[in-house]
Amino acid sequence: MVNVRARTGNKAYAQAAKKLRDLGVPLRSTFPLHDPSRLPETVAAAVDAGHDLIVLGGGDGSVSSVVDVLAHREVPLGLLPLGTANDFARTLHVPTDLDEACRTIAHGRLVDIDLGLCGNNYYVNRASVGIGAGVAEAMSPTLKKWIGPLAYPVATARAFLRHRPFSARLTFPDGDHKPVEYRGLLQLSVANGRYFGGGQLAAHDSGIDDATLDISVMRQGTLRDLISVVRDLKRGALDSEHVETFRTVRVDVATEPNLPINVDGELVDGTPQRFSVARNALHVVVPQTWEDARSPDA
Repeated sequence: MVNVRARTGNKAYAQAAKKLRDLGVPLRSTFPLHDPSRLPETVAAAVDAGHDLIVLGGGDGSVSSVVDVLAHREVPLGLLPLGTANDFARTLHVPTDLDEACRTIAHGRLVDIDLGLCGNNYYVNRASVGIGAGVAEAMSPTLKKWIGPLAYPVATARAFLRHRPFSARLTFPDGDHKPVEYRGLLQLSVANGRYFGGGQLAAHDSGIDDATLDISVMRQGTLRDLISVVRDLKRGALDSEHVETFRTVRVDVATEPNLPINVDGELVDGTPQRFSVARNALHVVVPQTWEDARSPDA
């Protein structure tokens, strides 16, 4: 199944189908989808029809839209990264080169990974409130198609100019941290995967199979401060006077005012909300050499 509206989806559909068949992957059905909203129902129908592997071509939003269908099911996911950021593929070390991604599906191995839960919504990379939701609103398929990865800094700058600082209270049901309150925030994010936002690190040793979530709280600063923090996150220098981090299994987040939540690039929920880990919830195909950063089994 290929989201042909993904940045490189239209060109990749026929090429991927031929390559996978050449590699011996028996494709019983193929679907070029022009309407991304049909991905979940198409995946659900394929699972119900008895298919034992779902190969999905698209970006992080495409993946996030179908994990609610595949979570805690026995049918694994093979990934063809065709989006703008491809953070999920980066976390799993799935090559963005289409031929190499097809070889990963044909010759890789199956692993179980965690999913994040925002209320009842599963996600792979990150959920956030604040400027992240503003970025999701400022982003458009046209922007991503024409300028690719540069769409993220452009949308971020637009969102920053419209952002209003907010307050947040974090409480931890398992008692692993004391409740904390913040004022004047730019963003609060809860990451499940290792990467988000086009290659930003959730934490030095974050992983997608480590049974925990990585929370980062970013205080409001200037646009220059934001650019500096984003640059630091991309090169792994995560210590900043503007950012505070936590690691936990569950957290309850309340904000003032109530805010929309950006889940893997889509606005799907709002605060107050509980975030938690769904342990080993998704089967995925990864390269033979893949090891998660913090997986207890790595």
